[in-house]
Amino acid sequence: GLVIDGRTLEHVLHDSLQNIFLELTEKCRAVVCCQATPLQKSVLVKLVRSKLKAMTLAVGDGANDVSMIQVADIGMGISGQEGMQAVMASDFAISQFRHLRKLLLVHGHWCYTRLTNMVLYFFYKNVTYVNLLFWYQFFCGFSGTSMTNYWILILFNLLFTSVPPIIYGVLDKDVSAEILMELPQLYTMSQ
Repeated sequence: GLVIDGRTLEHVLHDSLQNIFLELTEKCRAVVCCQATPLQKSVLVKLVRSKLKAMTLAVGDGANDVSMIQVADIGMGISGQEGMQAVMASDFAISQFRHLRKLLLVHGHWCYTRLTNMVLYFFYKNVTYVNLLFWYQFFCGFSGTSMTNYWILILFNLLFTSVPPIIYGVLDKDVSAEILMELPQLYTMSQ
């Protein structure tokens, strides 16, 4: 990781040192800025996001972190002593910094697997229905007649578009939370 303070960050963000700084940050897993101005934080996140094409996660707990949280791909607000401004501007909110690990490793893994499986399910559902309509056209001589009643089509989409994602979202947990916390490499394997 890399820890950088506000005065050093001010020099680094000039055009002459940006490329060297970006090469250094590319080799780091995390960059922590302390005592930086809100503008410096947002410029740094914007720079890393645009030049390195990296996904950025910004974590903040106060009003001075709002611009950084809004610029990042994923904004994380910590509710606490400095108020609720960071939480209101963020994508996700946690009560303490220590909950970040569980949010990323456990809930992030579950969300990723649920979303990928739901995308595959919706492709399958739509291909199945369109395939059925296609083959029906051979039997009706490509006359354009409808195979199903209008209400049946509405109920089909309502039933097969809403119920499986709700059931899958509530019940599916491919790996338990304890195992995901013990083996963080499972998060990257799922991607």
